[in-house]
Amino acid sequence: MHSHLIFENPSALPHEAVAEVLERALCDRSAEAEAASVLVGTALNDDDQVFVEHWCAEVGMRAVPGSPLLGLAGLCLGHAARRFGRLGDGALVLAASLAARAEVDPSDVDGRALDGYDDVRSFLHLW
Repeated sequence: MHSHLIFENPSALPHEAVAEVLERALCDRSAEAEAASVLVGTALNDDDQVFVEHWCAEVGMRAVPGSPLLGLAGLCLGHAARRFGRLGDGALVLAASLAARAEVDPSDVDGRALDGYDDVRSFLHLW
């Protein structure tokens, strides 16, 4: 008998729950796995662009070097660019910065930041 794993994107949570989980993970690295799911669910499914950008930026600016949340924040900015067709200036600068850090030292920021920045440039026509 074969078992098949099914991947499903996480759902968006209420804003209060998102804020609570992400703040906890920024102070306690043991909460990063839950935070990753919450950030992805927010970026893919929350319709409030300001809220999505805010939390991608908070995570991207405040997570400690080497945290997997840094690359994920960059990737999620790419999702936001695709979904909303625009990003604020601060989000654009952060996406570029995270990608640059990933190029210099993938142990600091993982390669998902590069993928996210590629999406930002593609969907916002910044080539």
